[in-house]
Amino acid sequence: MAIIDLGIVKTIFGGSAPSPEQHRDLVKEVLLMTLARAASADSNTNPVEVATVQRVLKNATGDEISLADIRVAAASEIFERAPLEKYLSSVAGSLTASDRVMVAQSLAEVIRSDVKVGEEETAFFNTVVAALDISAAELAGLVS
Repeated sequence: MAIIDLGIVKTIFGGSAPSPEQHRDLVKEVLLMTLARAASADSNTNPVEVATVQRVLKNATGDEISLADIRVAAASEIFERAPLEKYLSSVAGSLTASDRVMVAQSLAEVIRSDVKVGEEETAFFNTVVAALDISAAELAGLVS
């Protein structure tokens, strides 16, 4: 899977609804970009977090993602050109509520994987949840 599929992004910005396959690819892309970035959110790319990203992506998508691809996504220059927050805000409307909550829950799993949760990681989590427009009730599983 390409790290960023501009075809999906063009479809979304063009006002078209993504096909089921494009939607699936978009969810995988959002997960990869978010979770990979989380592995380096505290300026310390922890091998445990990277391995957790790999496992979570496999569980969520069924696809094997190499550790190298995760590291590339974590260090990708796209974040300098288009911050993750802006990217997530732009695609959030094309994701279902359950997709968005799954991304947040997966993110929490990655952040907790090295046991210590730092301020940078907490801020990153809050930024992602806000960008994906997830309500507290959705996050707590009170609404679907």
